[in-house]
Amino acid sequence: MEHQTLFSLSFLLLFLLTPASAQLKQNYYKNTCPNVESTVRSAVAQKFQQTFVTAPATLRLFFHDCFVRGCDASVLLASSNNMAEKDHPDDISLAGDGFDTVIKAKAAVDKDPKCRNKVSCADILVMATRDVVALAGGPSYAVELGRLDGRISTKASVKNHLPHPEFNLNQLNAMFASNGLTQTDMVALSGAHTIGFSHCSRFSKRIYSFSSSRHVDPSLSPTYARQLQQMCPRNVDPRIAINMDPTTPRSFDNAYYQNLQRGMGLFSSDQSLFTDSRSKNFVNLFASNNTAFQQAFVTAITKLGRVGVKTGNQGEIRRVCTAVN
Repeated sequence: MEHQTLFSLSFLLLFLLTPASAQLKQNYYKNTCPNVESTVRSAVAQKFQQTFVTAPATLRLFFHDCFVRGCDASVLLASSNNMAEKDHPDDISLAGDGFDTVIKAKAAVDKDPKCRNKVSCADILVMATRDVVALAGGPSYAVELGRLDGRISTKASVKNHLPHPEFNLNQLNAMFASNGLTQTDMVALSGAHTIGFSHCSRFSKRIYSFSSSRHVDPSLSPTYARQLQQMCPRNVDPRIAINMDPTTPRSFDNAYYQNLQRGMGLFSSDQSLFTDSRSKNFVNLFASNNTAFQQAFVTAITKLGRVGVKTGNQGEIRRVCTAVN
């Protein structure tokens, strides 16, 4: 009896000391759904060929998912009363192509009888994110899998969990640190802004009403500020969006950091990475060395994928990505 008690205590201690992310591993589905990664890759490639927006939309969807309730696909859940995560103002701008990519990849996986309802939507989102990064010219990397899907998605849970365009370095570092990510991880993940777009309203203050004495943010290149004003006049249609990276908007490369060096960061949160001496060295490193950027990005996005992973009775494998079972 005493031996059994000791064993139980040891097992409990081991359980308490083991983070949920410990269940994540590469080739997690090798016995249950061995072809899952190639199946997802094919579905994502087909969607990517239809529209490039697939890439930034899926990448942003993954980031928004992980930062709110952990990487549990809760951002995909729909609600009848518009009170889910995706209905929050910070998520309304998420492009539908990201959601569509995951749904189509899930359908492709479930076509295989061996795989049906065996692969979580959270894991499909992780794989799809890896695939769009590679399709856009970024690094290809191995992903850790084994997440369960969350059952909870509320608009209220989004508040104060996502970075805003006007954040300074202290605010960015604090938010990323709360998810186990370092300043280097934050600077590397910010490089995702090398693809994608933003609506004019997200940065209009920088080009029209920065302060009482200045209309334009002085950290902006004057030439770039004029270009932004031409693309985003004062009473612009709020649906108008412009590229985050004005130089190579369809390439996952290190041009984002080179743009920061020239005062061409679209958000003040972007530009702060260069204007603040604490992060400037990493901007300069990534601007001059694309390999260093890609390696740091893979490290950071792998760590991001471990945030708030659901295990055991905390989650499920959804039959439909937009609804709990």
